[in-house]
Amino acid sequence: MEGYYKKPKINAQVFKEIDGEKWFCTGDIGKLIKNATGNEFLKITDRKKELLKTSGGKYVAPAPIENKMKEDFLIEQMMVVGDKQKFVTALILPSEASLKNWCQHKKLGWSTLDDMIQHKDVISKYQKVIDAYNPQFSHIEQVKKFKLISSPWLPIHEDGAEAELTPTLKLKRRVIREKFKNDITALYS
Repeated sequence: MEGYYKKPKINAQVFKEIDGEKWFCTGDIGKLIKNATGNEFLKITDRKKELLKTSGGKYVAPAPIENKMKEDFLIEQMMVVGDKQKFVTALILPSEASLKNWCQHKKLGWSTLDDMIQHKDVISKYQKVIDAYNPQFSHIEQVKKFKLISSPWLPIHEDGAEAELTPTLKLKRRVIREKFKNDITALYS
């Protein structure tokens, strides 16, 4: 693979040269193994797993919570937050088309996603979605607060900004935490 066509900045983000060889960096864990003929192959052995440790010392696996809640038609993207905190919170990107349909059904005037995520009825609806899924998780895993956001997380940014997703569409949690640090701080204040 040569890379993305006529996109040198994006190629620089996802391809790294190590010991003179070009590697496509997915964020997975792997090892080089030799087969019977002596050829080397990359074997993917695991995914980088993210565990959060709350201030109370409890471990929370965010992926199952995120995946379950993203089953709801109103949630496009979600990241659970809570490392070194008393409780779990989340950043949620609404599904714009689904939210627009819901708003029209409820006779709420639609303007932009930025405006609608501030609307009290929309926030209330997302609280009901969270409340419906929370009982499926232990008390420590339940999302206590959330923040609706309007900008999607992408694997590639044309302007050269650091991407929030890996090329295989996994969350870059460190990047997202940094970009939304003020929102996350507000959730815990």
